Amino acid sequence: MSISRKKPDLVYTYGYKRLEVLSAFTNALFLLFMSFSLAVEALHAFIQDESEHKHYLIVSAVTNLLVNLIGVWFFRNYARVNLAYRIAEDMNYHSVCLHVLADSIRSAGLILASWFLSLGVKNAEVLCVGLVSVTVFMLVMPLFKTTGGILLQTAPPSIPSSALTKCWRQITSREDVTEVSQARFWELVPGHVVGSISLQVKRGIDDRPVLEYVHGLYHDLGIQDLTVQIDYDLS
Repeated sequence: MSISRKKPDLVYTYGYKRLEVLSAFTNALFLLFMSFSLAVEALHAFIQDESEHKHYLIVSAVTNLLVNLIGVWFFRNYARVNLAYRIAEDMNYHSVCLHVLADSIRSAGLILASWFLSLGVKNAEVLCVGLVSVTVFMLVMPLFKTTGGILLQTAPPSIPSSALTKCWRQITSREDVTEVSQARFWELVPGHVVGSISLQVKRGIDDRPVLEYVHGLYHDLGIQDLTVQIDYDLS
């Protein structure tokens, strides 16, 4: 998305990078709805005992499958369930690939169901549609959880919580620091971790060494965008 490359402005101070994440989340949500819709369709076919396919749909399904397989080939580098996202663009491309892949699986399920019905297999449509529903759900759920976690600003999965706790302890162990509070860390987009932390230091000391020490600790963890608020202990 070209708009995601726009520079930050007075309204969007972090820029437009998260549009890639939002786009991937929307795609994942759509695929989850598709999975749910297929599950309802399979349940309805089972209850009503409707297992007849319209054969004229097979030509459309085969054509759709062939076209989608070409699309999957173009996005073959992203054709994995669990993908390590280095940048937000990877996440968006992965969502597009999963969308094309899910449509391919749906077409394949229709073709397979029609073939089984021609062989006289009972409830073939229910089985195939149900299998497609489960497959799509399992394919898209990791992407949905990852994008949702970023939008909800959960702790960055790329940084172990034990490493953040260790930094906390190292800061509190300094003699010139009396209190550490409100340490918050989240991923703006994949590969860009943002953090903020509030410190209380002894009154009258030079706070520059403390700032350099804190920035150095979190810089080693890969946190480049860190805001440190320092207050003086008045007690």
